[in-house]
Amino acid sequence: MTKHVAFLMGGWSSEREVSLNSGNPCADAAERAGYRVTRVDVARNIATVLDELKPDVAFNILHGRPGEDGTIQGILEILSIPYTHSGVQASSLAMKKDAAKVMLAAAGVPVPQGKVISRFEAGKAHALPRPYVIKPIAEGSSVGVFIVTDNHEHPPQELFREDWTFGEMVLCETYIPGKELTCAVVKGEATGVIEIVPKVRFYDFEAKYAPGGSEHVLPAVIPDEITRAVQRFTVMAHNALGCRGVSRADFRYDDTRGVDGLVCLEVNTIPGMTRTSLVPELAAHAGISFEDLITWMIEDASLNR
Repeated sequence: MTKHVAFLMGGWSSEREVSLNSGNPCADAAERAGYRVTRVDVARNIATVLDELKPDVAFNILHGRPGEDGTIQGILEILSIPYTHSGVQASSLAMKKDAAKVMLAAAGVPVPQGKVISRFEAGKAHALPRPYVIKPIAEGSSVGVFIVTDNHEHPPQELFREDWTFGEMVLCETYIPGKELTCAVVKGEATGVIEIVPKVRFYDFEAKYAPGGSEHVLPAVIPDEITRAVQRFTVMAHNALGCRGVSRADFRYDDTRGVDGLVCLEVNTIPGMTRTSLVPELAAHAGISFEDLITWMIEDASLNR
């Protein structure tokens, strides 16, 4: 019998459009592979929708809340629908950058120094010596991120905006100069390493998803020991958070300091799968076609992840 796969996409987070742009190519690939596909634009009645659909597998390609924070995973566990990517606990941990940093550091993965404060406190005075980064604790795609440089006399006043929707607490971290690197875990192993060269000021939302927003150098032109370190830390981070399926870890590398200049910024439990996204590119470099990647993810789906 043909396996019925519900592709969960869209939703109501700040990354809705990215999710739709990821979900549709994945669903197309599953259809080409012979699966019965239903595309679900997730709304708050998702439990009812899934209970009526009764798919064999839920392919979770929701970015942000509720797809990456453990919420949708909990619903799928209750409904006993096997699903892709990480489970409830790993998703919740990875989404909360401050909690994830504690787990990563305990596992021996290097992370940047920083602290969590209220957005109002961060807006009143510099939280750290400049340059530093201010980011929401639980957003993705570089949404709501500020880089505060030596030229900024005052912190970003956008933090006081009444329409601020990224949470009352923010994470302030030391800015790490140098290269932006990323590596994924696919089928339990680290992929190659990409260097991301943004065409804009940093690897923000536009650089991630706009065509031509960034250049991807694969394999990254870095010393072999750094490549091996990135791959090792990527797998360590995946395991430390209890991730399953596909994940992607992002790094900064200060090439003036050798291995000591390498830090892990975050782990993405549901990486983008758009035509400009990194994981499909990394998989292809490893000899895994997009269709084969989607097929593996569907067949890997389970409960209790």
